Amino acid sequence: MRKAFISPTKYVQGEDELLQLGYFVRSFGTSALLIAHRDDVARVKDKLDATAKQFGIAFVESGFMGECSRQEVARLQQIAEEKGCTCTVGLGGGKAIDAAKCVAQGEALIICPTIAATDAPTSHSAVLYTPEGAFDDYAYFKQSPSVVLVDTTVIAKAPTRFLVSGMGDALSTYFEARATSNSYSRVNASLPMGTREGVCPPAVGTNAALTLATLCYEMLLKDGAKAKAACDANQVTQALENIVETNILLSGLGFESGGLAGAHAIHDGLTILEGTHHYYHGEKVAFGTLAQMVLENASDEEMRQVLDFCLSVGLPVCLEDIGVASISDDELRQVAEKACIPEESIHSMPFPVTVEQVAAAIATADRIGKQYKAAKEAHR
Repeated sequence: MRKAFISPTKYVQGEDELLQLGYFVRSFGTSALLIAHRDDVARVKDKLDATAKQFGIAFVESGFMGECSRQEVARLQQIAEEKGCTCTVGLGGGKAIDAAKCVAQGEALIICPTIAATDAPTSHSAVLYTPEGAFDDYAYFKQSPSVVLVDTTVIAKAPTRFLVSGMGDALSTYFEARATSNSYSRVNASLPMGTREGVCPPAVGTNAALTLATLCYEMLLKDGAKAKAACDANQVTQALENIVETNILLSGLGFESGGLAGAHAIHDGLTILEGTHHYYHGEKVAFGTLAQMVLENASDEEMRQVLDFCLSVGLPVCLEDIGVASISDDELRQVAEKACIPEESIHSMPFPVTVEQVAAAIATADRIGKQYKAAKEAHR
């Protein structure tokens, strides 16, 4: 049986770590194309200037336009070539990070997330959009970033909602990796550069990936609420450090080498509902996780554990929590149909899945979440 595991070459995390960015740039040369939104650059300008001076390197600012589109990637690649940049730095949130991945094409790439809202920083994949912001395609590269450098001081000062959203994304990691392990489904790690399906044989996840995904869940339960409290106060504590590592590293390695299943597919289906457009990826994935658990008939104890965790950190437990106050039978079916298209990850569940089953799981998860939330509020 062919197995695969993929990871960044280096992962470094700690307070004020951006001051060491020049050290890693220096390992590739003396100049780096900096792909970041101007607001993110402004937030850390003092650190960028200090590390550039200390290590004798230069950052070439790119004026990132905000969308990871084919046109923007081509523009950024031209700047890198004209300025003779020896590496690429993606700094900020998901779109700047994905644009940096597309520009670097798997070579000399440093990722510096300023929020811990998703597990994208460690992966070898990116999402392409049109210049108007509509989904275009997925892109895959021959390897993960060379360095992922995480400054927890910066993340602690970002809005707490980003950290909580990252916990929602991380919450799905164990449940999806468990499902793909049971079904021996192929994982993202087996995809070669620049292709969706590729030419190499598919691979399944490793025991290492499932173990990391399990630890991801355990750390959320242990430190999630404490990390939220620390972020509310803009303070770096050990709990915050643990959850930043959980959201970015454990979830990143767990999803890419452990695989996706029902939760992310249901998230994708939910995106057709206009009300969800104001909610973050991880917030919708958290509800998708509950729906996957209903789909697989998870135990009452496990359902209560996940519901308690979501309520403790402020993650959604019902459709109303992600902007859907009501849903018609027709809308519910459309969501389920989108979640069940042939290329979706829901088919990595360890049993055949139908549109009717997914619609029933979403409706039931919504009902369970509403009732559980109301019961908890009544006992306060």
